[in-house]
Amino acid sequence: MDEELLKQSLEGDEQAFTLLYRRRQAGIYRFALQMSGSHSLAEDVTQEVFLTLIRDGARYNPRRASLAAYLYGIARNLVLRCLERQRPADIEAAEAICSSSDPAGELERDESIRAVREAVLALPAHYREVAVLCDLHEMAYEDAAAALGCAVGTVRSRLHRARGLLAEKLRLSGVGGPARGAAAPLRSCV
Repeated sequence: MDEELLKQSLEGDEQAFTLLYRRRQAGIYRFALQMSGSHSLAEDVTQEVFLTLIRDGARYNPRRASLAAYLYGIARNLVLRCLERQRPADIEAAEAICSSSDPAGELERDESIRAVREAVLALPAHYREVAVLCDLHEMAYEDAAAALGCAVGTVRSRLHRARGLLAEKLRLSGVGGPARGAAAPLRSCV
């Protein structure tokens, strides 16, 4: 479906581009936000991904990867370039995902969210990107490998290492406890 929408978009069908944008924009934005910790950078990257698709969409090769993987690859390159130019000075405060009548519970949840976000952002970029793509976006290893331009085995080994680093960081910060793995707090808190 994405490939057909892209084809129609490249032929000048604005409605097809709008549909494609609506299908993929939120995921690209979340990826950029989770990689950078910055809402404004995520907005800029998302906009630039789709501008690049308008300009260079004909370069997309469906035999190499899905269109989603292609878009994540563009987003990844843009985020890494931006992060090289400017490191975020601080991490934005966590937003409550669900409200509760228990202020102490909310505070504890907010602290857990903050700790997980900080742990993810503290990972080296090559570990952070596989954790974000595979654990948070639930992307298949093959698609993540295509988006990152590496082998599936590399994705698996980086993800294993990223999960270990996250588990250790979260254990040291008191989040999760020994029974929970790194992926569980990632999916529930970020």
